[in-house]
Amino acid sequence: MREKEQRLVKKAIKGNRQAFEKLIKEHYEQIYRTAFLYVHNEADALDAVQEATYQAIISIHTLKKPEYFLTWFTKIVIRCSSKIIKKRTNVVQMSEEVQNQLQQQLIQYDDSIHILDAVRQLKENYRMTIILFYYHDYSIKMISEFMGIPEGTVKTNLSRGKAMLKKYLQEEESYG
Repeated sequence: MREKEQRLVKKAIKGNRQAFEKLIKEHYEQIYRTAFLYVHNEADALDAVQEATYQAIISIHTLKKPEYFLTWFTKIVIRCSSKIIKKRTNVVQMSEEVQNQLQQQLIQYDDSIHILDAVRQLKENYRMTIILFYYHDYSIKMISEFMGIPEGTVKTNLSRGKAMLKKYLQEEESYG
């Protein structure tokens, strides 16, 4: 973590709302993508980010190590995203047409929409490992601590997740 960012985190922990706002703005795109990969639509991703930001504001004082701000915030985003998924059980899913329109909008932000689609189809543990490793640039050790699993399991999840992604993308290529 950069020194400037660490100073912002320390200020935010002490209650400086402007420092907290700068941190959120700096990491917004990455956090939004994380939420989107979990909830699969723009509205729910925005809700997850909003709820996570609120929870982070009220609990930032509990953050012990400023260098782990993004890890801490990512956990909150994932927890909020999971809650949204659980609430959906009684909700009618979006039509395929609306989902396609949302995917077209995402292409503007990320040329790798096929990869994102493939990542969304992975099992939860593989998806989380892939997201943390490739989208957040976390080390194997950090992912291990974050997920509470041994480093060997993280490596296995990465290997199996990549194999499943490769298979999915090859199938997609042969159909497309």
